[in-house]
Amino acid sequence: MRYFIYGAGAVGGTIGAGLAMAGREVVLIARGSHLEALRRDGLLLRTPDGDHRIAIKAVGSPAEEAPVAGDVVILAMKSQDTESALRELARFADQNVTLVCAQNGVANEALALRHFPRVCAGCVVMPATHLKPGVTIAHSWPVAGLFELGLYPRGVDQGIEFFAAELNESGFDAKVHEHVMAWKYTKLLANLGNAIDAAVGMEGRNSSLFDRARAEAIACYEAAGIKWISSDVEEERRRALSPPRPVDGTGYRGSSSWQSLARGTGNIEADWLNGEITFLGRLYGVATPVNEVLQRVANWMAWRHVPAGSMSLEDIEKLVPEGD
Repeated sequence: MRYFIYGAGAVGGTIGAGLAMAGREVVLIARGSHLEALRRDGLLLRTPDGDHRIAIKAVGSPAEEAPVAGDVVILAMKSQDTESALRELARFADQNVTLVCAQNGVANEALALRHFPRVCAGCVVMPATHLKPGVTIAHSWPVAGLFELGLYPRGVDQGIEFFAAELNESGFDAKVHEHVMAWKYTKLLANLGNAIDAAVGMEGRNSSLFDRARAEAIACYEAAGIKWISSDVEEERRRALSPPRPVDGTGYRGSSSWQSLARGTGNIEADWLNGEITFLGRLYGVATPVNEVLQRVANWMAWRHVPAGSMSLEDIEKLVPEGD
């Protein structure tokens, strides 16, 4: 069995590194200068306790190395890139692979199920950074990340339990759940702040704007009958993660959305985070003005290559209609 990591950035690179260092066969799927660096030098995983240079096979597409029956394909790209990745996988990969959506948001699993019959939802908490080709920084160490795993839309079987055991032997803490999507909806509440820290910095997560975005989401969940995990249970679970520490004096600076702006990728995940709440609000008649503004602001910054952290909370709050 091989592990294909499709999207070898911050989260994907850390997952691939952990599995490879534990002796598992790993194939990274990357592109551009990152792929070139991986092929030339291997993956450099930087941690608070030291660096690891890891030789991992890297390809630019499933066409170069096709997953076969029994392989596990871990999707770790941003949600805006999921559909194109799935179409490519459907063309080259065997139908009898296990597809793991280790991504933010709650829409990837349904997209994946249109193409592959065996889909696993993965809720991942992993403070990691990818800003330079060939380099991933894991700020939590030795437990680099938490995984909540289960079949989509629900269920657990021996295959998922085996995958969790493999992760537990590879520097992560993984648990399986019958109703794992409740964990992903809980993670989405935190991810609503990605647009804020991308725009203004990490301090924005302590703002009333973030509180209002979460309150809108919870109102949507209640209207839609969506289940999520209580904050007490979530906080207790997060204690299993090693506290994030600086690497070379630099701490964890921002979410995956902040990193998208910092790298100048020209796109961002807001349509699948704040946009998910906008979508639910429009379906169920719940007002979501804060999430709508955050979605627009994040996209505007990405499209125009506006630097991360260059706005203020006051700039964004002025855009929210009065009375909301």
